[in-house]
Amino acid sequence: MTQRIAIVTGAARGIGAAIATRLGRDGFAVAVLDLDAAACAGTVESITGAGGTALAVGADVSVTERVEAAVAEVAEKLGPPTVLVNNAGILRDNLVFKMSDDDWDSVIGVHLRGAFLMSRAVQRHQTEQRYGRIVNLSSTSALGNRGQANYATAKAGMQGLTKTLAIELGRFGVTANAIAPGFIETDMTAATAARIGMPFEDFKAGVAASVPVGRIGQPEDVAATAAFLVSEEAGFVSGQVIYVAGGPAD
Repeated sequence: MTQRIAIVTGAARGIGAAIATRLGRDGFAVAVLDLDAAACAGTVESITGAGGTALAVGADVSVTERVEAAVAEVAEKLGPPTVLVNNAGILRDNLVFKMSDDDWDSVIGVHLRGAFLMSRAVQRHQTEQRYGRIVNLSSTSALGNRGQANYATAKAGMQGLTKTLAIELGRFGVTANAIAPGFIETDMTAATAARIGMPFEDFKAGVAASVPVGRIGQPEDVAATAAFLVSEEAGFVSGQVIYVAGGPAD
Protein backbone atom coordinates (compact mmCIF):
# COMPACT_ATOMS: atom_id res chain seq x y z
CA MET A 1 0.00 0.00 0.00
CA THR A 2 1.19 3.49 -0.83
CA GLN A 3 1.86 5.47 2.32
CA ARG A 4 -1.17 7.53 3.32
CA ILE A 5 -0.77 11.20 4.20
CA ALA A 6 -2.67 12.36 7.28
CA ILE A 7 -3.35 15.80 8.73
CA VAL A 8 -4.16 16.10 12.43
CA THR A 9 -5.22 19.55 13.64
CA GLY A 10 -4.63 20.79 17.16
CA ALA A 11 -1.82 18.25 17.32
CA ALA A 12 0.74 20.12 19.42
CA ARG A 13 -0.49 18.49 22.63
CA GLY A 14 -3.22 16.46 24.29
CA ILE A 15 -5.56 14.33 22.23
CA GLY A 16 -4.26 15.69 18.92
CA ALA A 17 -0.66 14.84 19.79
CA ALA A 18 -1.69 11.33 20.85
CA ILE A 19 -3.57 10.75 17.61
CA ALA A 20 -0.73 12.11 15.46
CA THR A 21 1.79 9.95 17.29
CA ARG A 22 -0.37 6.86 16.92
CA LEU A 23 -0.88 7.43 13.20
CA GLY A 24 2.84 7.92 12.76
CA ARG A 25 3.42 4.62 14.51
CA ASP A 26 0.86 2.99 12.23
CA GLY A 27 2.79 4.06 9.14
CA PHE A 28 1.11 7.29 8.08
CA ALA A 29 3.10 10.35 7.11
CA VAL A 30 1.62 12.93 9.45
CA ALA A 31 1.20 16.67 9.09
CA VAL A 32 1.12 17.94 12.67
CA LEU A 33 -0.93 21.12 12.45
CA ASP A 34 -1.47 23.72 15.15
CA LEU A 35 -1.70 27.49 15.47
CA ASP A 36 2.08 27.75 15.84
CA ALA A 37 4.31 25.33 13.93
CA ALA A 38 7.03 25.66 16.58
CA ALA A 39 4.64 24.26 19.19
CA CYS A 40 4.41 21.05 17.14
CA ALA A 41 8.08 20.20 17.62
CA GLY A 42 7.48 17.72 20.43
CA THR A 43 4.86 15.77 18.50
CA VAL A 44 6.99 15.75 15.36
CA GLU A 45 9.97 14.48 17.35
CA SER A 46 7.93 11.68 18.90
CA ILE A 47 7.01 10.52 15.40
CA THR A 48 10.35 10.95 13.66
CA GLY A 49 12.23 9.59 16.67
CA ALA A 50 10.35 6.33 16.21
CA GLY A 51 11.28 6.20 12.54
CA GLY A 52 8.17 7.87 11.14
CA THR A 53 7.59 10.85 8.88
CA ALA A 54 6.10 14.09 10.19
CA LEU A 55 5.82 17.74 9.21
CA ALA A 56 5.00 20.66 11.50
CA VAL A 57 2.50 23.09 9.98
CA GLY A 58 1.23 26.33 11.49
CA ALA A 59 -2.25 27.60 10.66
CA ASP A 60 -5.33 29.16 12.19
CA VAL A 61 -8.00 26.69 11.09
CA SER A 62 -10.73 29.33 11.34
CA VAL A 63 -9.17 31.41 8.53
CA THR A 64 -9.84 30.24 4.98
CA GLU A 65 -6.62 31.50 3.41
CA ARG A 66 -4.45 29.91 6.08
CA VAL A 67 -6.22 26.60 5.79
CA GLU A 68 -5.81 26.57 2.02
CA ALA A 69 -2.11 27.43 2.35
CA ALA A 70 -1.54 24.76 5.00
CA VAL A 71 -3.17 21.99 2.96
CA ALA A 72 -1.23 23.08 -0.12
CA GLU A 73 1.99 22.92 1.90
CA VAL A 74 1.20 19.39 3.06
CA ALA A 75 0.41 18.27 -0.49
CA GLU A 76 3.67 19.76 -1.77
CA LYS A 77 5.96 18.42 0.98
CA LEU A 78 4.37 15.09 1.89
CA GLY A 79 1.89 14.29 -0.87
CA PRO A 80 -1.88 14.56 -1.28
CA PRO A 81 -3.55 14.24 2.12
CA THR A 82 -6.34 11.66 2.19
CA VAL A 83 -6.75 11.33 5.97
CA LEU A 84 -7.96 14.24 8.10
CA VAL A 85 -8.52 14.40 11.84
CA ASN A 86 -10.26 17.61 12.90
CA ASN A 87 -9.24 17.97 16.53
CA ALA A 88 -8.37 21.66 16.93
CA GLY A 89 -10.33 23.30 19.70
CA ILE A 90 -10.39 25.90 22.44
CA LEU A 91 -12.45 26.57 25.56
CA ARG A 92 -14.17 29.81 26.52
CA ASP A 93 -16.51 28.47 29.20
CA ASN A 94 -19.10 30.65 30.88
CA LEU A 95 -22.77 30.74 31.75
CA VAL A 96 -24.97 32.08 28.97
CA PHE A 97 -25.70 35.40 30.67
CA LYS A 98 -21.95 36.00 31.13
CA MET A 99 -20.82 34.71 27.72
CA SER A 100 -19.50 37.39 25.38
CA ASP A 101 -19.87 37.51 21.62
CA ASP A 102 -16.15 36.74 21.33
CA ASP A 103 -16.48 33.75 23.66
CA TRP A 104 -19.14 32.37 21.33
CA ASP A 105 -17.54 33.28 18.00
CA SER A 106 -14.04 32.07 18.83
CA VAL A 107 -15.18 28.62 19.99
CA ILE A 108 -17.54 28.11 17.06
CA GLY A 109 -14.85 29.43 14.73
CA VAL A 110 -12.08 27.06 15.78
CA HIS A 111 -14.14 23.91 16.31
CA LEU A 112 -16.91 24.05 13.74
CA ARG A 113 -15.77 26.51 11.07
CA GLY A 114 -12.28 25.03 11.32
CA ALA A 115 -13.54 21.50 10.71
CA PHE A 116 -15.59 22.71 7.75
CA LEU A 117 -12.71 24.62 6.18
CA MET A 118 -10.24 21.77 6.66
CA SER A 119 -12.69 19.19 5.32
CA ARG A 120 -13.50 21.31 2.29
CA ALA A 121 -9.80 21.76 1.47
CA VAL A 122 -8.80 18.13 2.01
CA GLN A 123 -11.78 16.57 0.23
CA ARG A 124 -10.41 17.84 -3.07
CA HIS A 125 -7.45 15.52 -2.67
CA GLN A 126 -9.61 12.71 -1.33
CA THR A 127 -12.04 12.77 -4.23
CA GLU A 128 -9.18 12.89 -6.73
CA GLN A 129 -7.61 9.86 -5.06
CA ARG A 130 -11.01 8.13 -4.70
CA TYR A 131 -10.13 7.42 -1.08
CA GLY A 132 -10.35 9.24 2.20
CA ARG A 133 -10.97 9.19 5.92
CA ILE A 134 -12.29 12.11 7.98
CA VAL A 135 -12.53 11.95 11.76
CA ASN A 136 -14.10 14.85 13.64
CA LEU A 137 -13.67 15.29 17.37
CA SER A 138 -17.01 15.88 19.03
CA SER A 139 -17.65 15.48 22.77
CA THR A 140 -20.17 14.20 25.29
CA SER A 141 -20.76 17.93 25.86
CA ALA A 142 -22.71 17.83 22.58
CA LEU A 143 -25.54 16.48 24.73
CA GLY A 144 -25.52 19.70 26.75
CA ASN A 145 -23.26 20.90 29.56
CA ARG A 146 -23.59 23.74 32.04
CA GLY A 147 -21.31 26.66 31.27
CA GLN A 148 -20.52 25.43 27.77
CA ALA A 149 -23.23 26.74 25.46
CA ASN A 150 -20.61 27.62 22.85
CA TYR A 151 -18.61 24.40 23.15
CA ALA A 152 -21.68 22.14 23.33
CA THR A 153 -23.15 23.79 20.25
CA ALA A 154 -19.90 23.43 18.33
CA LYS A 155 -19.55 19.77 19.27
CA ALA A 156 -23.17 19.00 18.37
CA GLY A 157 -22.56 20.74 15.06
CA MET A 158 -19.56 18.51 14.46
CA GLN A 159 -21.88 15.52 14.53
CA GLY A 160 -24.19 17.03 11.92
CA LEU A 161 -21.21 17.98 9.76
CA THR A 162 -19.86 14.44 10.05
CA LYS A 163 -23.08 12.80 8.91
CA THR A 164 -23.42 15.19 5.99
CA LEU A 165 -19.83 14.61 4.87
CA ALA A 166 -20.46 10.86 5.01
CA ILE A 167 -23.49 11.24 2.75
CA GLU A 168 -21.85 13.59 0.24
CA LEU A 169 -18.41 11.99 0.02
CA GLY A 170 -19.20 8.29 0.34
CA ARG A 171 -19.47 7.79 -3.42
CA PHE A 172 -15.82 8.85 -3.71
CA GLY A 173 -14.57 6.24 -1.26
CA VAL A 174 -14.42 8.72 1.62
CA THR A 175 -15.75 7.90 5.08
CA ALA A 176 -16.52 10.43 7.80
CA ASN A 177 -16.99 9.62 11.47
CA ALA A 178 -16.94 11.46 14.77
CA ILE A 179 -15.45 10.58 18.13
CA ALA A 180 -17.16 12.01 21.20
CA PRO A 181 -14.83 11.68 24.17
CA GLY A 182 -15.97 11.91 27.74
CA PHE A 183 -13.59 13.22 30.38
CA ILE A 184 -10.03 12.92 29.06
CA GLU A 185 -7.00 13.99 31.11
CA THR A 186 -5.54 16.93 29.19
CA ASP A 187 -4.44 20.51 29.74
CA MET A 188 -7.94 21.61 28.77
CA THR A 189 -9.64 19.55 31.49
CA ALA A 190 -7.02 20.77 33.96
CA ALA A 191 -8.03 24.31 33.00
CA THR A 192 -11.66 23.46 33.68
CA ALA A 193 -10.74 22.30 37.19
CA ALA A 194 -8.81 25.49 37.76
CA ARG A 195 -11.74 27.57 36.55
CA ILE A 196 -14.05 26.11 39.17
CA GLY A 197 -11.36 26.30 41.86
CA MET A 198 -10.86 22.58 42.43
CA PRO A 199 -7.52 20.72 42.61
CA PHE A 200 -7.15 18.67 39.45
CA GLU A 201 -6.56 15.41 41.33
CA ASP A 202 -9.79 15.89 43.27
CA PHE A 203 -11.59 16.81 40.09
CA LYS A 204 -10.37 13.67 38.32
CA ALA A 205 -11.29 11.46 41.28
CA GLY A 206 -14.81 12.87 41.36
CA VAL A 207 -15.29 12.24 37.65
CA ALA A 208 -13.83 8.72 37.81
CA ALA A 209 -16.34 7.78 40.50
CA SER A 210 -19.17 8.37 38.03
CA VAL A 211 -17.61 6.49 35.10
CA PRO A 212 -18.74 2.85 34.75
CA VAL A 213 -15.23 1.57 33.97
CA GLY A 214 -13.96 3.34 37.08
CA ARG A 215 -11.35 5.64 35.57
CA ILE A 216 -10.98 8.77 33.52
CA GLY A 217 -9.89 8.66 29.90
CA GLN A 218 -6.43 9.21 28.48
CA PRO A 219 -5.56 10.75 25.10
CA GLU A 220 -4.37 7.32 23.97
CA ASP A 221 -7.92 5.97 24.41
CA VAL A 222 -9.15 8.43 21.80
CA ALA A 223 -6.13 7.80 19.58
CA ALA A 224 -6.87 4.07 19.49
CA THR A 225 -10.40 4.74 18.25
CA ALA A 226 -9.16 7.22 15.65
CA ALA A 227 -6.60 4.68 14.46
CA PHE A 228 -9.38 2.23 13.67
CA LEU A 229 -11.59 4.80 11.94
CA VAL A 230 -8.80 5.90 9.58
CA SER A 231 -7.75 2.34 8.79
CA GLU A 232 -8.40 0.43 5.58
CA GLU A 233 -10.57 -1.99 7.56
CA ALA A 234 -13.03 0.75 8.56
CA GLY A 235 -14.21 1.36 5.01
CA PHE A 236 -17.80 0.32 5.79
CA VAL A 237 -18.08 2.49 8.91
CA SER A 238 -19.27 5.99 8.05
CA GLY A 239 -21.52 8.68 9.47
CA GLN A 240 -21.14 7.32 12.99
CA VAL A 241 -20.56 9.02 16.34
CA ILE A 242 -18.53 6.86 18.72
CA TYR A 243 -18.61 7.87 22.37
CA VAL A 244 -15.29 7.15 24.05
CA ALA A 245 -16.49 7.82 27.55
CA GLY A 246 -16.05 4.70 29.66
CA GLY A 247 -19.76 3.96 29.55
CA PRO A 248 -23.01 4.92 27.82
CA ALA A 249 -23.57 8.58 27.02
CA ASP A 250 -26.75 10.05 28.50
